[in-house]
Amino acid sequence: MSTSGELLFGIHSVDAALTNDPKNILELYIEADSHNARLKELSERARDLGLKPHSRTRDALDKMTGGARHQGAVARYRAPPPRAESELYVLVEKAEKDTFLLVLDGVTDPHNLGACLRSAEAAGVTAVVVPKDRAAGITPTVRRASSGAADRVAFFAVTNLARTLKALKDKGVWLVGLAGDVKQDFYQLDLKGPLAIVMGSEGEGMRRLTAESCDFLAHIPMRGNVESLNVSVATGVALFEALRQRA
Repeated sequence: MSTSGELLFGIHSVDAALTNDPKNILELYIEADSHNARLKELSERARDLGLKPHSRTRDALDKMTGGARHQGAVARYRAPPPRAESELYVLVEKAEKDTFLLVLDGVTDPHNLGACLRSAEAAGVTAVVVPKDRAAGITPTVRRASSGAADRVAFFAVTNLARTLKALKDKGVWLVGLAGDVKQDFYQLDLKGPLAIVMGSEGEGMRRLTAESCDFLAHIPMRGNVESLNVSVATGVALFEALRQRA
């Protein structure tokens, strides 16, 4: 068995890698004697792409993944290198008025990042931007939590987030940050045109320089007694309100 590459497991994660990046799949393992139609489909697609799936027992796959829920599909995967920041500005220039970005300032939980990527892909965002430091990157856990969206949405980890936000503003992108301690109602904002939704970290929200970079800060109105929403939930709410207006 090869030990190189990261381990992907779960039908959605393996399916996304086969669809979007098959050349970086080093090895594919499928549960032996399974009657799951999705697994049979994965095997057939892999063969069509020139990959030979290896048959393994469920016990062997359990051992390989440390007992995690793999659904009978495991792959050794060579993750592609990070995208250059210059590509982000090319995407923005091409999208023009339809530019729709999600900026996550310091989301550290891989499950939260995966859920945010899933919402971003579903809402049709142009790209997701995160800082390189003190934030989660694309890991096998993120890939699983995103249900394959991590391989379908453009993802950029930038060295200096404040500098990147300034560059986006210079290109005509309006920055709208979500914060719980401001009076502006998010639903009253005009979210059409070149737009970036900016979210803070799970615990402390946006950093000062990030908040100061935003053109508008707004809150999501709530009627219950909870003080705040989980960042992935708030991201979904914000993205789909923007999508509703932009549609």
